Amino acid sequence: MHIEFRHLRTIKAIHDAGGVARAADKLNITQSALSHQVKGLEDQAGVELFVRRSKPLKLSAAGMKLLRLAERILPEIAAIEDEFAGLISGKAGRLHIAIECHACFEWLFPVLEKFRHAWPDVDVDIRPGLAFGALPALQKEQVDLVVSSDPEQIAGVDFTPLFDYEPVFVASANHPLARKDFVVAEDFRDETLITYPVDRSRLDVFTELLTPAKVEPRAIRQVELTAVILLLVASNRGVAVLPDWVVREVRYHSDYVTRRVTETGLTKRLYAATRSDDTTLPWMSHVLRLARTEPVKLQRRD
Repeated sequence: MHIEFRHLRTIKAIHDAGGVARAADKLNITQSALSHQVKGLEDQAGVELFVRRSKPLKLSAAGMKLLRLAERILPEIAAIEDEFAGLISGKAGRLHIAIECHACFEWLFPVLEKFRHAWPDVDVDIRPGLAFGALPALQKEQVDLVVSSDPEQIAGVDFTPLFDYEPVFVASANHPLARKDFVVAEDFRDETLITYPVDRSRLDVFTELLTPAKVEPRAIRQVELTAVILLLVASNRGVAVLPDWVVREVRYHSDYVTRRVTETGLTKRLYAATRSDDTTLPWMSHVLRLARTEPVKLQRRD
């Protein structure tokens, strides 16, 4: 038995209208064409779908089974048609994000808060669990945007520059290193370094400073939350190196000091990786624009 969507629409229209003539008007086809369609469907099924000579026209037991199928499937078809229409018009889509930068949550949430007001029909999700396989996940269409500081040459993938930031040393105001104007790799050798719980290849303090200098801190303590890192630093339980958008609120707090890392300071750049076919989508262009501008406001906020 070959059932098409038009058959389900026909069954539901006749049931709702109570007759072939009114259903034909509703479906914008002739009564003869509709009757022929019903006859063909009954021939396929081998059973009558309507109780003849009933007024209004009623469905048989077999017809009721098709009606229940129609009532379940047709709304799903209508919903996906609306979704596709939104995709075609550029108003709907999916924005699943993978983050290779643990501290990026600090600025990403304000970006997405603005984005959702402008694009309510775009499905937004964050996939931190994919962090170390983020770019392959992007290519496999498991995610749609990857925040990364390590651009690569990958066919079909665009790396859009977002903004530059400075990794900043943070310590208690009572810490001996607070007397220095800047810190260097050797200063970390006798310190407990407090970091996010990610591989050191994803931490600026290692990639930009300690690993090239072959310096290992006395101890490393991994902490999930930025607020807890700052609490431990203020308690003189260790030191940290955090992006400038994270330390904006403690720069002038009497419990902390912030210092440049190296005499000239460090500069890093964040990128958004997207599939080339998606980069110019209206909503993708908008979120990229927000990701270039909103974090800068946090960096400059006193």
